[in-house]
Amino acid sequence: MIRINLLPHREQKRQARQHRYLALLGIVFLSAAGVVAAGSFVLSTRVDTQNERNQFLTDENAKLDREIAEIERLKAEKDALLARKQVVERLQSNRSESVKIVDQLVRQTPEGVYLKDIVQTDDKLALTGYAQSNARVSTLMRNLNDSEVFEQPLLIEVKAAQVGNQRLAEFNLNIKITRAAAADSAADKNKEGEAK
Repeated sequence: MIRINLLPHREQKRQARQHRYLALLGIVFLSAAGVVAAGSFVLSTRVDTQNERNQFLTDENAKLDREIAEIERLKAEKDALLARKQVVERLQSNRSESVKIVDQLVRQTPEGVYLKDIVQTDDKLALTGYAQSNARVSTLMRNLNDSEVFEQPLLIEVKAAQVGNQRLAEFNLNIKITRAAAADSAADKNKEGEAK
């Protein structure tokens, strides 16, 4: 009978299986390395893209900050120009105020009242003068209150005084100048000018 030795055949199969196993292990390792490298590349690309977006947003924010600063500067300039314009308008409307004040004082001063001193401080007038009686001072105050130029007459003091050979009442009186009408008329003139 013939004897066959199967040991080398088994040994060859074992070595073949071992080679297949190592080859499969190598392929799995290379595949895993490929997947890791691809994942790393994708993540790196996404990180770079996000960094570019962040940089773009930072640059745009810086531009907007500069534009906001420019807008604030322009608003400040506008406010300064409007303040100057208002000063000029107020000066323009108050230009003839002294004439109106003196004219109204002459018109509203009753007979028998003599003004000695007139002092203007902002929108207040301090009047000092003489009257033939206290009733004439009262009439002066009523007339000033009824005038469109003056308001709120306030009597500070009335005392008897000897002027020459006459006995008169010396008075101190404060009144407020009404400027609202002048400001309204200036505003109306501006609106009419803009409408044309």
